[in-house]
Amino acid sequence: MNDDFSCQEMVEVVTNYLDDALPPDERQRFERHLSYCAGCGTYVNQMRETIRQTSMVPREESLPPTLREEIVAQFRNWKRD
Repeated sequence: MNDDFSCQEMVEVVTNYLDDALPPDERQRFERHLSYCAGCGTYVNQMRETIRQTSMVPREESLPPTLREEIVAQFRNWKRD
C-alpha cells in the first residue's frame, strides 16, 4: 500500500509543513513525496519564496499617513493609464 501524500494532499498541508507543524510521520510522508515529485518540489519552493518576499513588505499601519496617501494616489493614477 502506498502511504505517500498525493499532490492534492501536499497542497493542502504545505503551510503546516513550512511552519514545522506536521507530526513526524506526516512530515516523513511529505518529504518522501518531494523526493520524487518535481512539481511539488517546485511548488514548495515557490511557497517558501512567497513567504520570504511578503515578510519584507511593510504593513500598511506601519507607513506614515502621508506616504500611504502618496502610494494610493500613485496606484490610482497608474490604473487610469
